[in-house]
Amino acid sequence: MKVTRAVITAAGRSQRALPVQTLVDRDGVEKKALEIVLDEAVDAGAEEVCLVTAPGDEAAYRAAAGAHASRLTFVEQPDPLGYGHAVLCARGFTAGQPFLHLVSDHLYIARGPTRSAKQVADLARVEGCAVSAVQPTRESVLRFYGAVGGRRVALRPDLYEVQQVLEKPTPSEAEQVLSVPGVRAGFYLCFFGIHVLTPAVMDILGEQAAQDRASRPLDLSAALAELARRERYLALEVAGQRHNTGLKYGLLAAQLALALDGVDRERILAQIVDLLAQRG
Repeated sequence: MKVTRAVITAAGRSQRALPVQTLVDRDGVEKKALEIVLDEAVDAGAEEVCLVTAPGDEAAYRAAAGAHASRLTFVEQPDPLGYGHAVLCARGFTAGQPFLHLVSDHLYIARGPTRSAKQVADLARVEGCAVSAVQPTRESVLRFYGAVGGRRVALRPDLYEVQQVLEKPTPSEAEQVLSVPGVRAGFYLCFFGIHVLTPAVMDILGEQAAQDRASRPLDLSAALAELARRERYLALEVAGQRHNTGLKYGLLAAQLALALDGVDRERILAQIVDLLAQRG
């Protein structure tokens, strides 16, 4: 499966400032958060990237894209009609092709030399089907994430066939529907913020939008649940960690994670020790 296009959703009205925040990446270089996300997409093989934004954000986001600005196509989501609707806005850009999808308010730290998005894209190319990155996540924070249930793929402890998808489930819902053999008690497989999706997802979103006009926001997780019923759909437990910059202290946690994984690790550790010593 060829995956050369990426869609990044950045239209959330409450988090419009996050992609233009300045961070220091693992190489010690100052970059906007959006450019770091674009680094991830391009490394995974994306040659063209569609950025779905709220009206009026194009200029700021184009400036924040840094060296990747020439790859960008902008599509506006005129009204806040949901995450699924934001993805559907890019249907013309994807043009019936599989595509990599990332969210603009997550940053990723891979364990090992292969970036998180590349792990997902490489697997999708080999398996020829949709793949979502997941991470075992404590039930106390399920309210922030979509989650999947399914069964392990034989001889692959990090790979699952998706059978169920729920958006922000309660712990009781997750226990009943999303428990996966082999995942430790109290943890569930929650979305990581990286997907490779097939054209069927756009078809499903279009059908759901037509059936449910303006009655409620269009949800991507509902479309992914339907995808699991129609075709093979895998979830990969990525070797890495996601950092949701939209959470309280999320940008701080993401910056610390980048710094501790990068060239300035020893310097940052020394500064943390100094701060803790001063507090003592």
